[in-house]
Amino acid sequence: MPGKQNPSLKDPELYEKLRDDGASKSKAARISNAAAKQGRSKIGEKGGESGSYEDWTVAELRDRAKEIGLSGYSGKRKSELVSMLRNS
Repeated sequence: MPGKQNPSLKDPELYEKLRDDGASKSKAARISNAAAKQGRSKIGEKGGESGSYEDWTVAELRDRAKEIGLSGYSGKRKSELVSMLRNS
């Protein structure tokens, strides 16, 4: 309901922004409440960092290509596999 405030939300402005960006109700509430408690900059630091495909072995790259349903990866070199995965 527009105009109705949920008292369990600690940062309704952030909640609404997250909902507008497509987050589920529970995810938006969880993030906005954590941000209100710990500060927005602290919550932003929580995100993980994915490793680079450059550090993976060819076998690992082929397994990943198979896992996500790519085809034609078996004869590719490492640089070609990396490019293929990044562009998928």
